Amino acid sequence: KKAPHQYGRDGTNWGPRLYSGSARRWWQGRGMSTRSRSVQGSVGGGGSTAGGSAVPLAVLLRREVVSERTAAERPELQHGLFSQAKKGEDFVFLKPDCERLPGFPSSSFSAFGLFDGHNGNGAAIYTKENLLNNILGAVPADLNREDWLAALPRAMVAAFVKTDKDFQTVARSSGTTVTFVIIDGLVVTVASVGDSRCVLEAEGSIYQLSSDHRFDASKEEVDRVTEAGGDVGRLNVVGGAEIGPLRCWPGGLCLSRTIGDQDVGEFIVPVPLVKQVKLSTAGGRLIISSDGVWDALTAEQALNCSRGLSPEAAAEQIVKDAVHSKGLRDDTTCIVVDLVPEKGNPAMSAPKKQPGMGVFKNMFRKKTSSDSSSHADREYMDPDIVEEIFEDECALLSRRLDSEYPVRNMFKLFICAICQVELKPNQGISVHEDSSQPGNLRRWDGPFLCQSCQEKKEAMEGKRRSRDSSSRNSGSSE
Repeated sequence: KKAPHQYGRDGTNWGPRLYSGSARRWWQGRGMSTRSRSVQGSVGGGGSTAGGSAVPLAVLLRREVVSERTAAERPELQHGLFSQAKKGEDFVFLKPDCERLPGFPSSSFSAFGLFDGHNGNGAAIYTKENLLNNILGAVPADLNREDWLAALPRAMVAAFVKTDKDFQTVARSSGTTVTFVIIDGLVVTVASVGDSRCVLEAEGSIYQLSSDHRFDASKEEVDRVTEAGGDVGRLNVVGGAEIGPLRCWPGGLCLSRTIGDQDVGEFIVPVPLVKQVKLSTAGGRLIISSDGVWDALTAEQALNCSRGLSPEAAAEQIVKDAVHSKGLRDDTTCIVVDLVPEKGNPAMSAPKKQPGMGVFKNMFRKKTSSDSSSHADREYMDPDIVEEIFEDECALLSRRLDSEYPVRNMFKLFICAICQVELKPNQGISVHEDSSQPGNLRRWDGPFLCQSCQEKKEAMEGKRRSRDSSSRNSGSSE
């Protein structure tokens, strides 16, 4: 006899209503009873399932394969750290054993951070102690892995701004660069402000996962700050000559994005560049370093001098080469993280370069809506090169906190998108609202901010001046 078929609500025939041993293992692995989910009666007897409608065999098998491949996509992580101090203002965060859901090892991820402070170490220490908690607090609870990864870029933006806003109540003069890396399986998400950098070597190519927020490196950042009310120029000396890098006045900071530095002006924003990429199963090596390294070495030099070494030895070699080249002019810190494939060599061997490929890859393989495979297939396929999932560096919170479906539905409506405080109905202010232009479009559209976070947003955009400009005679902040 033919097995009874299961039909969807739209009349689609899902096939025979059968359950294999694989299917039973899938239910058991999720704490569900196979007894309550088994077919009642013999095959062909027209039995029904207890505890809900039957799940098609193809769906169960697909879920089992996805579960197994997800486990296979969790390479071994090995990391090393080395630092030589000049000012004692570099701080690091190393936590390779985090869990999204406490008590569930399957929800594990790793976090690494580098904080290069200036004008004191207060901002660096405060950010090190609070940033990860602020990130996790900005992600809705109980998301599955796919949704968690999709929500992470927006949560990191909110957390950077919240950390900066909260630090204002602690101190004003100190500041810090931040390069923060979250690794979940083969997916690497990097958020950065300032001039510390994160580079990746994978499949024989080098990828920049951060950006230098120096005025000398970006005319767009110069224009943004001057339009917001800042004064950008070089240091004036006797005779009217200008020397040194471009700096923002007052304060003399040469960085356009940091956490802290409230004495310079709030148009020096904490809104990070966020990049999210997926590695192939071949793994790769991450180097996270302060500018003490990058002022002396290129990314290729740093990787070449450390190739074949364990992460600990690699970090030490990179720092020593940088100090040997330029001298110990600044705190020089390096974190090396290896994503080692299963049965891989702990010391990453020299990768083979693919013919015709350059050293740097500024364009990654991107997911496209025209892919014929399903979303689940695209999520768990093994890319043959590094795949870019997300990238955005815009400084406008109205863009960075906004999200298209389905991410928008992951965030609560009556919660401030930055500080996560509860908002009463009609109390929140839309992130799209411009109080300097009443009646601006989309005032009814979320996400929403509390009053103090709205004031922070307007100050960063130059619509609410927090401090008057002064002449360029202040000491250098960085």
